[in-house]
Amino acid sequence: MTSFGSWRHICVDMQRIFAEDTPWHMPWFDRVLPQIEELSDRFASHTIFTQFIPPNRPEVLQGKWRDYYRKWWMMTGEHMAAEMTEVVAPLAKYIPPARTFKKFTYSPWLNGELHRFLEADGIDTLVITGGETDVCVLATVLGSIDHGYRTIVLSDAVCSSADSTHDASLKLLGDRFSVQLELMSAEDFLRSA
Repeated sequence: MTSFGSWRHICVDMQRIFAEDTPWHMPWFDRVLPQIEELSDRFASHTIFTQFIPPNRPEVLQGKWRDYYRKWWMMTGEHMAAEMTEVVAPLAKYIPPARTFKKFTYSPWLNGELHRFLEADGIDTLVITGGETDVCVLATVLGSIDHGYRTIVLSDAVCSSADSTHDASLKLLGDRFSVQLELMSAEDFLRSA
């Protein structure tokens, strides 16, 4: 994989909480799953799944996160089964050798653990898939750029619950970050891998 350097696949939040019938369901989840599954199947040892973990109760958080979970109270740990935060079964079968990183905000970068892990392995390129394009994927991509990684977003392997902001996010990323970010299809990436 010399053309992509030393790379890892970051699969953002492909969890039951977003796949199943919940208020956070992503309608395009099933459309992007085959591309993500193929990439994970071919490169399981290169794959890292992030998992968005809501708190047990809104009161344990501060600031606007408390307000956020007061709105989405039904998605907190005291109202939702813990297994809903698990990676969906078609992808979970790759763990291990794939790894998981739990996160409690949109970004997986805040506590430094993911960056330290990637840095220790000499990783210079991140391939991003998952959801939602305009929320957690966006936060993951911007953090990747901030840390100096070559960042590749597989445009047909990311999804959102809102088509308009998904499209706008891909346009923003392609237009504003063209030096630091590449958009490509999963097929093109896999063909080059």
